Amino acid sequence: MPGVSPFARFSTAPAAEGLYDPSRDRDACGLAMVATLRGKAGHDIVETALNALRNLEHRGAVGSDAGTGDGAGILTQLPDDFFRAVVDFELPAAGTYGAGLVFIDGDDDISAFQSKFSNLAGEEALEVAGWREVPTNSTVLGNLARAAMPTILQVFVSSQTASGLGLERALFRLRKRSELTLGVYHPSLSSRTIVYKGMVTTLQLEPFYPDLSDHRFASTLALVHSRFSTNTFPSWPLAHPFRMIAHNGEINTVKGNRNWMAARSSQLQSELLGDLKPLLPIVTPGGSDSASFDEVVELLHLGGRSLPHAMMMMIPEAWEKQSDIDDSRKNFYEYHSMLMEPWDGPAAVIFTDGSLVGATLDRNGLRPGRYLVTEDGLVILASEIGVADIDPSKIVRKGRLQPGRMFLADTVNGRLIDDDEIKSEIAALEPWGEWLEEHRINLEELPEREHIAHTASSVNRRQRTFGYTEEELRILLAPMAKAGAEPLGAMGSDTPIAAISDRPRLLFDYF
Repeated sequence: MPGVSPFARFSTAPAAEGLYDPSRDRDACGLAMVATLRGKAGHDIVETALNALRNLEHRGAVGSDAGTGDGAGILTQLPDDFFRAVVDFELPAAGTYGAGLVFIDGDDDISAFQSKFSNLAGEEALEVAGWREVPTNSTVLGNLARAAMPTILQVFVSSQTASGLGLERALFRLRKRSELTLGVYHPSLSSRTIVYKGMVTTLQLEPFYPDLSDHRFASTLALVHSRFSTNTFPSWPLAHPFRMIAHNGEINTVKGNRNWMAARSSQLQSELLGDLKPLLPIVTPGGSDSASFDEVVELLHLGGRSLPHAMMMMIPEAWEKQSDIDDSRKNFYEYHSMLMEPWDGPAAVIFTDGSLVGATLDRNGLRPGRYLVTEDGLVILASEIGVADIDPSKIVRKGRLQPGRMFLADTVNGRLIDDDEIKSEIAALEPWGEWLEEHRINLEELPEREHIAHTASSVNRRQRTFGYTEEELRILLAPMAKAGAEPLGAMGSDTPIAAISDRPRLLFDYF
C-alpha cells in the first residue's frame, strides 16, 4: 500500500471532528533503562526491565474496554543464542545478520509482501535468511487492540560483505524503503538491537510475547516504556521504544523541527548512507513527536556521529550564558546550532546504540529521572524511584538526572561515563571554533551597501529590480508624490498572477 503512512494503518484513531483535534493530545509516560556493567548478557536484565515496566502500570493509559493499552514495549540487544534455538533455518555468524519484527496489515497478501521485501533486500546487497511467525497470545488483549492488531512476523536479513555499522546502514536503507513502498511498519531492523512492542498494557507485554519469558533471551541492556498518549492517538507502531530512544514528555517545538527537516531534505547527502532520495521523507508523516525525534537521531548517528554526539546536537544544554562551560564546548554547541535546531521539551529521553545506553533531560529539566548503581554493576534509571526491588545495602551510587546533563553507561567496557567526560571528548573531536571563525558571517562586518544615487540610471535599475511598471509610476506613485494622498481607482488588474507571469515579481506577489 505505497504512500500510506505505516503509523496510520494500525490505529483506532478517529479523524479530527468538531472541537476534537488529535494534534492537541498530550500527557506523560513512564520509562526505565536497565543495564549491567559485568560484560555478560543475561535473561535477568530482561526480567528486571519487564518487572520495572509492570511497576510503571500507573503511567500508561487504558481504553474504555479496560483491556486495550495505549502502548508498551521493550528494546534489548539481539538475542543470538535464543534465535538460533527457535528458528527452523540456519543463521549466519553473529554480527553478519540483522533481525526485526514486522507489522503487516491483516488484509495484505503476506507472500506477496515477502517477495517484494526480498527484492528490496537484493537491491541493497542484502539477503533474506528466513522468516519466523512471532508467537503471540492475543487473548490477553482488549477488544480494540485485538481489532487493530497486525500480523506480526520476524525477518532475518544477512549480508555477505557488510558488518558492524556498515550492516546497520544497509538495514536502515532496507527498512525505510520497505515502509515507504510496501506500507508495513518495522518496530526495528538491526544487527544490534530488537524491539518487541504493541498496543498493550505494561502487564500484557510479556504474556502477549512469550519470547520475552524464554531464559535464553539474554541482553546486557534493556529499555522499557509505558505510554500515555503523547501527541497522538494509540496505535501499534506508536508504542515505545523506537529504534534508538524512548521518551517521556513532549517535544513542544516538534512542528518547527519537522518543517526544518523537510526544508533541508533536498540538501541531505551522505557518503556512508548512499543515495538518500529513496529514503525520503526521513520524518514519516503521521508519527508522534517521539517517533520523529527517533528518526532524526538515527539519521545523525548512522550518518557518522556517535549516539552521544547526535543527542548533544538535538538536546543541547543551556550554554550561551553559562560561565562554567568551557569555550570548546560552547564552540561545539554554536557550530551545531547552525546545522540543527534544538528539539525542546519538556523531555526525558533514554537511548541506546546496542552497547552504550544512557539518558538525558532537556535544558528545561521538567521531567523526572532517577538512577541507582549496585555493587555488582546493575544500573537502573527510571522516571521514578522504586521500579525495581533493590536491597539498599547493595547500592553504591544514586542520583537524579539534571537539566541538560547526560547519564551514560558503557556495557562493553563496563563503566559509567561522566557527563563532563562525554562532552569534553566530543567537543575536542574537531576544531569547531576555527570552523566557526572561518565560515561565520557577521552582519556588522558586511561591506557598506551602495547608496542610491539620484541619477536616472541608478533609479531605473532599482525600479526594474523591484518590478515597478510604467503604469505604477504614472497612476500610483506620481499622484502620491504630488498630492500626498493614496490614489483610488475602480479598474481591475489585467496583469497575470505571479505564478504564471514571465516577468520577475516581488516575493509577496506569490501569496
